[in-house]
Amino acid sequence: MTTVAIERAGVLRHREFRLLVSGSTVSSFGNGITPVALAFAVLDLGGSAAELGLVEAAFSAAEVLTTLLGGVLGDRVSRRIMMQGSSLGSALVQAVLALTLVLHHASIGSLTVLGSVAGVLSALSGPASKAVTRMTVPEADLAGAVATRALLQQLAMTIGYAVGGILVALVDAGWAIMIDAATFAVAAACFSRLRIPEVTASPRGTVLAELGDGAREVLRHAWLWILIGQAMLYHLFYGGAQNVLGPVVVGQQMGRAAWGAALAWLMVGFVVGGLVCLRWRPRRSLFAGTALLATTALLPLAMAFASSPPLVWAGALLHGIGLSIFSVFWDLAIQQNVPDDKLSRVYSFDMVGSFVARPLGLALTGPIAEAVGFDRWLVVVAAVIGGSSLLALLSRDVRRLELTR
Repeated sequence: MTTVAIERAGVLRHREFRLLVSGSTVSSFGNGITPVALAFAVLDLGGSAAELGLVEAAFSAAEVLTTLLGGVLGDRVSRRIMMQGSSLGSALVQAVLALTLVLHHASIGSLTVLGSVAGVLSALSGPASKAVTRMTVPEADLAGAVATRALLQQLAMTIGYAVGGILVALVDAGWAIMIDAATFAVAAACFSRLRIPEVTASPRGTVLAELGDGAREVLRHAWLWILIGQAMLYHLFYGGAQNVLGPVVVGQQMGRAAWGAALAWLMVGFVVGGLVCLRWRPRRSLFAGTALLATTALLPLAMAFASSPPLVWAGALLHGIGLSIFSVFWDLAIQQNVPDDKLSRVYSFDMVGSFVARPLGLALTGPIAEAVGFDRWLVVVAAVIGGSSLLALLSRDVRRLELTR
């Protein structure tokens, strides 16, 4: 079914797109393994929920601080070289992190530092990687390319989460993270073979001046800044629910494999959503995606009230479907409505606006949840992420933005 759907999209016939999705897909597989392995590595070192939150926050904070620079560079220099260099650096950092765990030299402090470096490397190439999609296919195939890339990456991450849950249950977390290092090396090899146009826009001033141009482009579109604000609330509350409370509430009460399976079902939801987007492109797709985004509240609700893994898995599946459909339609809206010479910077504002509050949420989730009760806090998370999605629909621009083809 998946193969048929992808063939109908027709985008894999383009060599550059195949190389792009090959590199991004294989690294997505590794990226699915590492969050599971890293979370339990911290817990195995005696870390608490609060300390796990601090490790996750360090990675996220490093991403936020570097992403805006990555956006400027993505509109100035070779996007291919940025992606290749970031992947090589990430391979090295993840290999070092894995070795510290395998050789039993790791500490919560070392995991925090190495996680921060990994966050910097990821952030430098993130906006450029997003902007490259429309450089690898003709304009007529852009919608299919966006949906197909999202589908393949989420399918790979689904498998990665499942493999990560199995590996941490059977072997040392370090060996799991070593696989992630290898996937980054493969991705770098794929990106090195890309033949895409270089960025034609010349720098017009300082980094701050170019960031100003990007900010004005964001503010020019009401749907952009409204949904970036909604994403800020989502990540402030949900990031800690998944990365801090998930391993504690589900992992310790129902078993580590149960939490790994929940993350896998979350990714299955992403895959299902991606398949839906290959066939379904409503004229007002941003409205449809934002409405479905409210289903993300179902996972924290299931974590709060479920007494058995299947209910958590069902919540994770529905969360993934809603978030996946929104993400594809959101990405397509940006690709179709932002000029190429500002695209990396707009993506950087999207990523920073979405994730700027995430480190705070990760750092505070543990202490707040321990103070008010894990279940109560999960209900608050569900109310915020579901309610903010519905509030965004009050915007006329969100409701009426249409696909250009």
